[in-house]
Amino acid sequence: MSLNNDILKVLLTEEELKAKCAEMGAQITKDYQGKNLLLVTVLKGAVVYLADLMRHIDLPCAIDFMVVSSYGSGTETSGVVKIVKDLDQDLAGKDILIVEDILDTGVTLHYLKGLLQSRNPASIRIATLLDKPERRKVDLQSDYAGFQVPDEFVVGYGLDYAEKYRNLPYIGILKPEVYSK
Repeated sequence: MSLNNDILKVLLTEEELKAKCAEMGAQITKDYQGKNLLLVTVLKGAVVYLADLMRHIDLPCAIDFMVVSSYGSGTETSGVVKIVKDLDQDLAGKDILIVEDILDTGVTLHYLKGLLQSRNPASIRIATLLDKPERRKVDLQSDYAGFQVPDEFVVGYGLDYAEKYRNLPYIGILKPEVYSK
């Protein structure tokens, strides 16, 4: 069985994703000249985006990872944010760029930004590949936003449903019958 059979429609092609990462990386390079850049990524969904984005950032930078959960195995956020794995580095004085795959309800990112802000970074911004503004439950915007997407269940390029589809090289809309079983 091919994963492609479960995709209703390709929303963003591999080429579009590569071009957007290059564009965003160039802007981040420009904006963070002379800064102490630390890319903070929430595993697992954003790892593909992080890998592609950071190859387009022409500056010294470090990376660190967190595991944060608010979904479980379902399709709707529980609204409760749980830190499963915290960062390894001290954030004091660093310029933090949270690299996230999707800004949806904003609940998780809002919580995360507040938590990291309490650790005295020099600055903190957010870069998201995808933005679903109509699902927002908190007042939060990305400083760097790739694509606005419709309120559909999207998978691929790191995004999953029940840990599947992350390895698709594009972002597609998952057929409703797949997740409504």
